Amino acid sequence: MRTITIGKNDAGQRLDKFLTKRFKTMPKSLMYKYIRTKYIKLNGKRCQISSKLSEGDILTLYIKDEFFQPQSAKYDFMKAPLKLDIVYEDENILLIDKKPGLIVHPDENYHFDSALARMQHYLYEKGEYDPENENSFAPALVNRIDRNTGGIVIAAKNAESLRILNQKMKDRELVKLYLCIAVGSFKKRFDCLTAYLDKNERQNRVYISDKPHDGAKTIRTKYRVLDERNGLSLVEIDLLTGRTHQIRAHMAHIGHPLLGDSKYEKNEYNRRNGYKYQALYSYRLVFKFTTDAGCLEYLNGRSFEVKRIWFLEEFNKLK
Repeated sequence: MRTITIGKNDAGQRLDKFLTKRFKTMPKSLMYKYIRTKYIKLNGKRCQISSKLSEGDILTLYIKDEFFQPQSAKYDFMKAPLKLDIVYEDENILLIDKKPGLIVHPDENYHFDSALARMQHYLYEKGEYDPENENSFAPALVNRIDRNTGGIVIAAKNAESLRILNQKMKDRELVKLYLCIAVGSFKKRFDCLTAYLDKNERQNRVYISDKPHDGAKTIRTKYRVLDERNGLSLVEIDLLTGRTHQIRAHMAHIGHPLLGDSKYEKNEYNRRNGYKYQALYSYRLVFKFTTDAGCLEYLNGRSFEVKRIWFLEEFNKLK
């Protein structure tokens, strides 16, 4: 018999979700059997897979010792560089300026270096995160940015902040503004565009059309032209929907592909200047809460911005 005391970062989730995170090698069918046959009890009583956990709850487990094998002291995130550009940090959140070329989450090709791994390594070195002291929680990222796009990525340091931020993201109470350089001059300095997007998973690209059709997702993109120089436009974009490659594909669809974006448009500027990444940056984040934000209420109304963007200096040199 073993016991687990539910900590602050474990509270608020369903029992089955907690067990899945805590015992990664336990088959779900066996986990359900353990709960059904009372080999797993909550506060000494029979429980359900949907039972909600509270801080201070005690789980009693009569399960195989093999599932309690200690975690390795060598964590994958320790292999990631400590290099991290921090826009803002407090006890609950961390805002990271992710540079182009860095992936947000690990994948099979880039397993040991990602924004997530660097963030966890950073917090581990600070003493704010130790996997051995956590039953199921790990600091996590709230939003994603394409590998070759730069910008602000939001990290939650604790479970309460992560739950709040995920809900705020879903409810669109976090405003993310992008800067980009688009080819050509826009007829309108400001507009709100609507179109329809199809995603091709095999090609890892999307296709835009002006008419709705089966399977297509509606997209809305608001833009504002800030400056024009030498046949290029500096544009601020507010995504009203957040679809894969939306900005890149939508701008190309209306005849203004992004500088450096070879996936959606190959143009003379790319060939001449040899841009390695698309000129696109998630440069500004605004916390615009319309409902209670719990422990993050102090962030309401605050705005954070990346000051140095790699393509702006070159754009400003143009006549």
